[in-house]
Amino acid sequence: METSKKRSECPLSCSLDVFGDKWSLLIIRDLIFYKKGTYNDFLKSDEGIATNILASRLKALEENGIIEKLAHPESKSKILYRLSKKGIDLLPIIVEIYIWSDKYFSMPLEIKQIIKEAKKDKDKFVKQITKELKSQ
Repeated sequence: METSKKRSECPLSCSLDVFGDKWSLLIIRDLIFYKKGTYNDFLKSDEGIATNILASRLKALEENGIIEKLAHPESKSKILYRLSKKGIDLLPIIVEIYIWSDKYFSMPLEIKQIIKEAKKDKDKFVKQITKELKSQ
């Protein structure tokens, strides 16, 4: 389901309409690399997202088919978020952004290790993470 209004027919512009703000990409990052899945998990991220922005981005990502909402297995009052197939397909792009960022910015050791693994064999790395995300 595509709910975003397109600004143009440019593929980059269309993609950015869906996941192009920093908060959406950080939520996607948290789902991929930090195994976060609840609203409170996302609130605890270092970047300090405001609750209204988080709610808005989660809704937009769901409406655009990037994430899915599930019943939380341990609590009826919680919602669990996970990437959809469409969201998982963003993984190679996120990996490339990590590799590019490593070239120009200092990174914490934890992230350097992720990037090192990705650089060693990018295809294998993407396949392994994809497999893990699909099994959630």
